[in-house]
Amino acid sequence: MEFKVNPGGSLSGSHRVPGDKSMSHRSIMFGAVAEGVTHVKGFLEGEDALATLSAFRAMGVKIDGPREGELTIHGVGLNGLKQPSLPLDLGNSGTAMRLMAGLMAGQNFPVTLEGDESLSKRPMGRIAEPLRLMGVDIETEKGGRPPLRINGTGTVNGIHYDMPMASAQVKSCVLLAGLYAKGETSTTEPAPTRDHTERMLKGFGYPIRVEGATATVQGLGRLTAMDIDVPADISSAAFFMVAATIASNSDIMLNHVGMNPTRIGVINILQQMGADITINNERDVGGEPVADIRVRSSLLHGIHIPEDQVPLAIDEFPVLFIAACCAKGTTTLTGAEELRAKESDRIQVMVDGLRSLGVDIKGTDDGAVIVGNTSEGVFSGGRVSSHHDHRIAMSFAVAALRATGAIFIEGSDTVATSFPNFVELAAAAGFDIQVNT
Repeated sequence: MEFKVNPGGSLSGSHRVPGDKSMSHRSIMFGAVAEGVTHVKGFLEGEDALATLSAFRAMGVKIDGPREGELTIHGVGLNGLKQPSLPLDLGNSGTAMRLMAGLMAGQNFPVTLEGDESLSKRPMGRIAEPLRLMGVDIETEKGGRPPLRINGTGTVNGIHYDMPMASAQVKSCVLLAGLYAKGETSTTEPAPTRDHTERMLKGFGYPIRVEGATATVQGLGRLTAMDIDVPADISSAAFFMVAATIASNSDIMLNHVGMNPTRIGVINILQQMGADITINNERDVGGEPVADIRVRSSLLHGIHIPEDQVPLAIDEFPVLFIAACCAKGTTTLTGAEELRAKESDRIQVMVDGLRSLGVDIKGTDDGAVIVGNTSEGVFSGGRVSSHHDHRIAMSFAVAALRATGAIFIEGSDTVATSFPNFVELAAAAGFDIQVNT
């Protein structure tokens, strides 16, 4: 499947992008091992989150829905999961695999976690290592790749883990394994990462404390069911933020967007580049900050992206590359080597695609140097490959707003993993986009 996106267009209107993917995953996982019935609204019905839902059904959890983003999860408690008859297929989702590994570490049955071709190339040694320190019997394929085979014995040892890299998924994996450990389990991270796990555990009434960079859980507690209203995903909203910034005569409102302080790097970076972004109607929904975001066309300038913002915007860099291409001057990204281990090598894939569209860009080990262009036609038309990476595909769709000809984006089928109605919402906002199968 490919997108064909014609050049030009202005963005307008008021829109709500789908629910936050990170929170959708966690709402199922925590609701499943909680005691009582958890009701979820705003659930992202994308392929990644649906794979997590199927995995818990396979372990005996009754889940009603989803119907228009609503779910009812009948929790079985921390020790109520049943051994699945087959390996659990987590599709394209690294989040699901890494967090599930933590939960599966505490079970008293063996389980295999597997995924699609893309997920099978992603590094899992970074979670296998701390789990082994906790006494968990976990096997990976060569190079620490999936599938993961976890031979659960019901015994987990609490540890303190100084994380070698900033990763919310590794932190969450260790803390979730710690739910099943005697005593305390703690992690200290080298830089702030998203804290949805810590916030949601508190929401479910689980004993956890956060002191600076260290998060600590007390083992063998219990989660109590709750109601969750999942905010719109800021990672999905980012495509429309950049689009409205670079397209002429644009003015859009993005509603009910999650504003977790560990996730707003994309807003901070765009504002430093000169973007006209205003935050309205700030409020708190279920422990998570939410707001409406207004974005208007503006002239951007290149910056050296502050490294302290990199972990706060790690998923948004493909579309931030597009913004940098439309800025006056040079934008430099450093400290983002994590991008090379996502659904694709996002640095290399973006560099290759942008070069083919006429952009002056150089990739580095941990980022890129992008020379911007403020002319109306920043990008030539042409054909690019997304390498079946959903965020790459949507980023090149945004580029077409400032292209001289149509951009054809191959491998766009995976957009459904995080943003199943992207084409419809983009068309409603002002993109000239169609799907070729």
